[in-house]
Amino acid sequence: MVGILAMATSIVAVTNGVVQAIKRTEKVNRRYLPLLAIVVGILLGAAAVFIEIDLVSRLWAGGISGLAAVGLFEIGKNVVEGDE
Repeated sequence: MVGILAMATSIVAVTNGVVQAIKRTEKVNRRYLPLLAIVVGILLGAAAVFIEIDLVSRLWAGGISGLAAVGLFEIGKNVVEGDE
């Protein structure tokens, strides 16, 4: 479990960056961005073959990183909107 969380922590920044890049293209409806973040996280987890963890654990870590990316964005958005 610790390995999954450590891997998710390392993937979350990349997941967030990829989702933000996709969001700027305006080709995806904003309501689907959280689902997109989870899918991108899972794909990044599956692609992380350089980490010696089995595939199922990498997929879990990717899904967790997608959820964390959504939460990280929402926290940042709420802080910025609260300052205005």
